Amino acid sequence: MPRYKQIDNQLIEITGTELEELEAREQAWIDGALDRALNGLRDKRNKLLAETDWTANSDVTMSEAMRTYRQELRDLTNGLTTVEQANAVVFPTKP
Repeated sequence: MPRYKQIDNQLIEITGTELEELEAREQAWIDGALDRALNGLRDKRNKLLAETDWTANSDVTMSEAMRTYRQELRDLTNGLTTVEQANAVVFPTKP
């Protein structure tokens, strides 16, 4: 099935080389889906960890519930190998 580009309001069939380049870019985008999903999870996780960093100060006694929560956040992306798994992640509830 031919693909086209628009130049000066005219549809022109793209060349074989252009098609290869386009397909390579599309595949690269698809291949990066897991990395993008994991980066999104890490961004949210890092924000949640930062919100509770004060509980790790030397003059504060961290509760076991908070220690568990923070560890669950740090372990959140461990073992995720598919976009579907990343999209199904449930963040722990802050104590």
